[in-house]
Amino acid sequence: MATNGDNELEARIAALESENAALRAGLEQGAADAAASAVPKVKRRWGRSLTAVVLIVVGLLLAPVAVISAWARLELADTNRFVATFAPIAEDPAVQAYIGDEVTAAIEEQVDIPGLTSDVFDGIRSLGLPPRAETALGLLEGPATQGIQSLVSDVVDRLVTSEAFEDIWANTLRITHTQFVAAMQGDPDAALAIGSDGTISVQLGPIVESVKQRLIDQGVGFASAIPEVDRSVVIAQDEAFGLIRTLYALAVGVGTWLPWIMLALLVVGVVVARNRVRALVWTAGGFALSMALLASGVGIGRWYFVGAVSSVMPADAAEAIYSGLIEIMMSTVVALLVLGVLVAVVAWFSGPWRPARALRGFAESGFSAVRRSAASHGVTTGRFGIWLDRWRVIAYIAIAVVASLVVLFSRPVSAGFVITTVLLALLALLIVELLRRPESEVAAADAASALGVDEVDEVVEVDETVLVAVGADGDSVEAVDDEVDVEPSTRPDSARPAD
Repeated sequence: MATNGDNELEARIAALESENAALRAGLEQGAADAAASAVPKVKRRWGRSLTAVVLIVVGLLLAPVAVISAWARLELADTNRFVATFAPIAEDPAVQAYIGDEVTAAIEEQVDIPGLTSDVFDGIRSLGLPPRAETALGLLEGPATQGIQSLVSDVVDRLVTSEAFEDIWANTLRITHTQFVAAMQGDPDAALAIGSDGTISVQLGPIVESVKQRLIDQGVGFASAIPEVDRSVVIAQDEAFGLIRTLYALAVGVGTWLPWIMLALLVVGVVVARNRVRALVWTAGGFALSMALLASGVGIGRWYFVGAVSSVMPADAAEAIYSGLIEIMMSTVVALLVLGVLVAVVAWFSGPWRPARALRGFAESGFSAVRRSAASHGVTTGRFGIWLDRWRVIAYIAIAVVASLVVLFSRPVSAGFVITTVLLALLALLIVELLRRPESEVAAADAASALGVDEVDEVVEVDETVLVAVGADGDSVEAVDDEVDVEPSTRPDSARPAD
C-alpha cells in the first residue's frame, strides 16, 4: 500500500516537474520574443525622434528666410506697402537737406546760370553804355549770378520742406513702383534703378519739373530753359542689394509659400515627436531665438549700411532711410519673437513638469472654488455648463486655432497686436473655465440639494447601494440614499457613513 502511495507521489512530482519545465521553457521563449520585438520598437522610437528633430531644425533654419521673403513680397510687390515704407523718409530733415542739395546740383548742371547771366550782361553792354555804367554793370554781374543761384536754392529748400513735397515724393514713388519692379528684374529703363555696384537710385526728373514750374510761376524767365533732367539720386548703397534682388525674385516665386512650408515643418515635427509638449516648448523657444538673432542682424546691419553709403550721403540721412526701410520688418520680427515666447510659456504651463502641475492645480482649485461659490448662491450654467465641460478640449483647441489664424493672417503684425490677441485668447479660456460644470461638482450640488445643506465638497461611493456626501468642511459625513440621482466624484478604499 505504501509502495503504491510512493509511486503515486513520485508520479505527481514528475508531472509537476514536467509542467514546471514546460512553463520555464515558455517563459524563456516569451522573453526571447519580447527581446526580439523590443529592438525594432526602440528603432521605431528613435526613428520618430530623429524625424521630429530633423523637421524642427530645418523649419527653424528656414524661419529667418521665410520672414525676409514674406517681407520682400509684401514690401516690394505691393504698391501701397512700398509707398508706406519709403514715403515717410521725406519728412526727415536730414533726407530733405540731402535731396535738396542733389536737386539744386542737378539744376545747376543742366542750366549754366553763370553763362546765362553773362550773356544777359553782354547783351546790355552791346547797347553802347557809358564807361562808368559798363564798369558798374560788370560789378553787378557776380552778385546777380549768386542771387539767381540763391533763389534756386531757396525755392528748392522751401519745396522739399513743404507738405507739397511729401505729396510729390509719395506720388513719385507710387508712379515709379512698377518701374521699381522692373529694376528688380533688371530693366535698364526703370526710374528706380539698382546698379551693379549695389546702389539704389531714384530719378529726380519729377522733382526738378516741380521746381521748374515754381520758378516760372515766380517770374524767373530762365527757368523755362531747364530741360528734362535725366539724373538719379542715390538713396542707398550696399553690395548686399544684389542679394536683395535675389530675395525679391525668391519672394515673387516662393515668398507666398515659404512661410507656410516652414510652419508645416514645425507643426509636423511637433506632431511626430514622442513627447509633443516638450517638443513644442523647444520649438517655440528655438523660433523665438531665431527671431532674436534676425533682429540682432538687422540692427547690426544699420551700422554697416551707414558706413557703406558714407561716400554718397550724410550719415543722418542714411540712418533715416535705413530705419524707414526696415521698420515694418522689425515690427514683424519682434511680434514673432513675442509669439514664440508666449507659445513656449503656454506649452510649458501645460506640460508634465512639477512646477507646471503645481500651477495648474492652484488655478483649478481657484476656478473650482469660484464655481462652487456661485452654485451655493444659485448661480450655475445648467446643462450648458455640463455640455461645455464635456467638450472643453475642443473649445480649447478652437480658441488656440482662431488666435493663431488671426496672428498669421493679419498684416502688418506688431508685438502689441500679438500680445492683445494672446490676452483675448486667455480671456476666452478663463470664460470656458468659469462656465463649465464638471461632473464631480454637479454630483456635489445634487447631493447638497438632497441633504438640504449649503454645500457638499464631494460625493464618494461606499458600495453599490450607498453614496456618501462629504461636507465642505471635510469633517461632516452624510449618508445619501442610492435613489438620489448623483454621481460619485471619487471611489475611496473605505468610507464610513454617518451614524
